[in-house]
Amino acid sequence: MFNILKRKNESPVLLVVIATGISSVATQLLTIRELLAQFQGNEFVIALILFSWLVQGGIGTFFSQLYIKRGSPSAKFLCFLSLLVASLPALQILLIRELRDVLFIHGSSVGFYHTFAFVFFTTAPYALLIGFVLPYSLFVLRAFRPDYPGTYVYMVDNLGDIAGGAFFSFFLVYFFSPFQSVFISNIFILGATFLLLLNSGVGHIKAIAGVCVALTFLVSGIFLEKESLLPRKGSLAYYKESKYGRIAVHKDKEQFTLVADGVPVFSNQNTSNAEEDIHYPLSQVSATKNILIISAEGGIMEEVEKYHPKSIDYIELDPEVSGALFRFGLLKNIPGLNVINQDGRSYLAHADKIYDAIIINLPEPETYQINRFYTDGFFYLARKRLSPGGVLSFSMEGYDSYLAEPQRQKISSVHKTISRHFTNVLLLPGEKIYFLASQNPVNADIPGLLDKKKIKTDYISNFFYGNLTEERIRNLNELIDRSAPVNTDNYPQLMHIMFSQWFAKFSTSPLVFILLLSTVSIIYLFCIKKEEFVLFSTGCMEMGTEVLVIFAFQIFFGYIYIKIGLIITVFLAGLFPGAWAGNKIANQHNKFSRTSLVISDGILILLTILLILIFFKGGDKIPLSVFLIYGFLVSMTCGFQFPTALKLMGDSNPSVTRLFSADLIGAAAGTLLISVAIIPYFGIIWAAFALIGLKLISMIVMRLSKA
Repeated sequence: MFNILKRKNESPVLLVVIATGISSVATQLLTIRELLAQFQGNEFVIALILFSWLVQGGIGTFFSQLYIKRGSPSAKFLCFLSLLVASLPALQILLIRELRDVLFIHGSSVGFYHTFAFVFFTTAPYALLIGFVLPYSLFVLRAFRPDYPGTYVYMVDNLGDIAGGAFFSFFLVYFFSPFQSVFISNIFILGATFLLLLNSGVGHIKAIAGVCVALTFLVSGIFLEKESLLPRKGSLAYYKESKYGRIAVHKDKEQFTLVADGVPVFSNQNTSNAEEDIHYPLSQVSATKNILIISAEGGIMEEVEKYHPKSIDYIELDPEVSGALFRFGLLKNIPGLNVINQDGRSYLAHADKIYDAIIINLPEPETYQINRFYTDGFFYLARKRLSPGGVLSFSMEGYDSYLAEPQRQKISSVHKTISRHFTNVLLLPGEKIYFLASQNPVNADIPGLLDKKKIKTDYISNFFYGNLTEERIRNLNELIDRSAPVNTDNYPQLMHIMFSQWFAKFSTSPLVFILLLSTVSIIYLFCIKKEEFVLFSTGCMEMGTEVLVIFAFQIFFGYIYIKIGLIITVFLAGLFPGAWAGNKIANQHNKFSRTSLVISDGILILLTILLILIFFKGGDKIPLSVFLIYGFLVSMTCGFQFPTALKLMGDSNPSVTRLFSADLIGAAAGTLLISVAIIPYFGIIWAAFALIGLKLISMIVMRLSKA
């Protein structure tokens, strides 16, 4: 009878743990996508979210230990917490949408510290709660069964995490909007909490009332979905949650503007830019049979049509973007136009067509996704696809009379990189700085070339000579630093410059933050036991390598928005089998526990060396499945270490919370140190070496410790 009662009390709690895992991972992924959409797709936002989530989870875990010292755990209180877990995701996303444009200018760039503060405080209530609930669930279970293994809760929670990640990555992201996804992913926790409420002696009416209150928040989000995206000025003509990002079309009187991930990128009233984008490069080419355009500018097709090309291949990664552009008249469907919905770099790598001009219309390389179109590897691909007299054209942020040093270094790095593949490179100043690269000489007299071709323009014909004097063109080209570093995929020097420019723009520095984080981490390391240090380094390794894979994916493939859920899910999926194996070995071979930690550290080091070899081989030549398998093996090895370390420390409530905290704090430190302190300045390969160094220290600490 006791065994039946024990199982009866345990099962509803475990269902709540699984459902909490589903809710937490789905909410985390939705929050990442939401903040990417609000902050211009900046990958550093991913790292800030993961860091904030982990730190707040660690704080929540610490508070659970303090709370339990004041009284006995209660299943009813766990039910209350679970209803909060179900209610907060909709409020969190709504808060992010509303506060973004209240605190910052719509569409503007936001500094690092302001971004970090926004991310940290908008995610704090939910993340703190999630950190509190997991260990508290274990305390509730131990109220029924004092010897309940802490590893079991770790494994059950991981099952929920995997289910939530897979459910989101393979189903929700393709068919539902953010608030619909929030509703569906939190239905499970409402059902599990309802069962636990009934099991805890709460009457049906009270249980139904509690669930209905939480359900009200979830349903309200669905009704407020479109309302929360309305622009401050004008109206919302179109909205689509694409698998590659958020697309919206704003209408203000007669002007339509397409906004992608919070950035206005297309407008139907941009004549000057359209003319410059097309006529600067095409004026240089004697024959314009085949033209390749990567992304577009409103009105450019009308300008291209003046050259009567045989074919125009227009590449736009997201079919929803190209569809909206034609639907609202931002682009004209001209004869010979072929729309290709594919990544531009991937297309060039596999195409066999030769072009007379390749015209790139992309934003500033402020993200790794865009930076990959300014690297040595990309310029090599572009040169291979150009005819002997062909021209490559793209633009970057311009200037009026003074070129700031970070901007000069940025322009110089791109110039140095492209000059490795093209004999002639000309820079034209203005509102944008245009790069024209060719094996043939490049002529700066654009209006003269257009007159010979009998092509009429409105802006260039009337304003070019007044704005782009020979002196301005000469001065800009003379300002180039010939010793600037080459921008490569593995060592993205341009991202280092852009990262520094990001801070310089707001008169701040990342050094203060890095030093503060390093100081806190060092103080923490002096206060923990050897087993906790192993879990700290393991958390650092797991999240550090996860960040490496996320950034590498952006560098080599360029569309993290759709794959972020899959990558995070894979890094969660290995924890369960790893924890199961670690628990089994720890129970059967207690004396082997310390040695097994050393061996598993060695495996993590070997796996990371393998990742470095993949980077050297060329990540874009490696299929995505290899990165996913790597992530699974790393997470399985990390999962193995938790039950082993717990066995060494003794499976008490304080030991469980200390190890949970060590794992979370290590993961948080690894996330930010790798993404903010190492990758931008040293590249992804040295970031991998830094993780190897940390694990070598962990091996030495455990090897020298006494059994």
